[in-house]
Amino acid sequence: MDPFLVKAIQLILSLSLLIVLHELGHFVPAKLFKTRVEKFFLFFDVKFALFKKKIGDTVYGIGWLPLGGYVKISGMIDESMDKEQMAQPPKDYEFRSKPAWQRLIIMLGGVTVNLVLGFLIYMMIMFVWGKPFIDPADLPNGYAVAESFKEFGFQDGDKVLRMDGKDVESYNDVNKHLFLRDVNNITVKHQDGVEETIELPEDIGSTMFQQGVMQPFVPITYPVLDTVVADMAAEKAGLKKGDSIISLNQFEIGYWHEIAPISQENPGKEIEVVYKRDGEIQSVMITPDEEGKLGIAPIIRLEPDRKRYGFMESISAGFDYGYWILHDYVAQFKYVFTKKGASQLGGFGAIGGLFPDTWNWYGFWHTTALLSIILAFMNILPIPALDGGHVMFLLYEMVTGRKPNDKFMEVAQMVGFFLLIALVLYANGNDIYRWLFD
Repeated sequence: MDPFLVKAIQLILSLSLLIVLHELGHFVPAKLFKTRVEKFFLFFDVKFALFKKKIGDTVYGIGWLPLGGYVKISGMIDESMDKEQMAQPPKDYEFRSKPAWQRLIIMLGGVTVNLVLGFLIYMMIMFVWGKPFIDPADLPNGYAVAESFKEFGFQDGDKVLRMDGKDVESYNDVNKHLFLRDVNNITVKHQDGVEETIELPEDIGSTMFQQGVMQPFVPITYPVLDTVVADMAAEKAGLKKGDSIISLNQFEIGYWHEIAPISQENPGKEIEVVYKRDGEIQSVMITPDEEGKLGIAPIIRLEPDRKRYGFMESISAGFDYGYWILHDYVAQFKYVFTKKGASQLGGFGAIGGLFPDTWNWYGFWHTTALLSIILAFMNILPIPALDGGHVMFLLYEMVTGRKPNDKFMEVAQMVGFFLLIALVLYANGNDIYRWLFD
């Protein structure tokens, strides 16, 4: 099956599951508090629905616009902007007639479900599949180190032993922890066998982001292609998976990390790439993009170990893993408010790219758990039209004893709704731009 189709199916299945459970998080407490729910929809039914059926007081359905879902609760100012209903005297079954603490529980229900679901999926993953890892100290050739990090005392061939005195579980954790977890020092073993603890400057993550050095430590591997990114320079020039790079612009290439410095020195300029395919030496002219990227990734011939967990152990391990996923997502959120970070925002295309391109239940559930935690965090942001906006106004009411008036709530809801639409359009516009020009 076509990889694009596989990703699309996984994306729709995952989002459908998350949306339905999120809305159930609002629906169930609303029903418990005897609040009428008029609609329960997967996807938006603008003008018409693909399917709908009324059961009791609630219309259940599937809309045609796959941008989310919703429950319409009587007597609540939401995206439906039902001013006619709000102009009538409050009814006992309406949201606005319920005590503030009940309304707060109803509004927190969706976020709570998504957060709990993410943790539960991670617990299930730990129990069924365990956690794959490769000890960074076991990398046969150590790491290739970015030039900016060599200034601190790191060397090509270093093996990372500890970060802030703690063992590093897997080789791909090194860059992530540097970027997101305020690492102060790294203990390495140099090629001559000498161990050294190297101190890092404060806020090293921000420095990495500003310099664009997101992977200062890359395993030293041979220059054999594993991934050739569609529509990027290497793919357009005809390079394929399995090709072995011999030289760039007449500079001999022995290891993978020797490729980037040459391509990055020649953004937008043709360079000669000599490579071996099926025992035959060939050459081609390639033009790196504006950032000096070719769109290739190496084969890393490393067999991961897998840490296994019993049922009770998986609960603790899954919770710990979910906690750090949430922590790291929140930690990187600050970069969204920078020019560079905003340009990297992605929409449904970027989300779909998180899924594996062949059907893989481990990959599907892992990505679904990540999306569930992201959905919980994004929804609790104090923005009108999001759950967090409603929670913010409810907390104000509970503290001051005064409700914001309906007119203010209507305007706030409208502003929040248009902000969200603008963000969705911008993020998906970034996807389209990258697809067309990257």
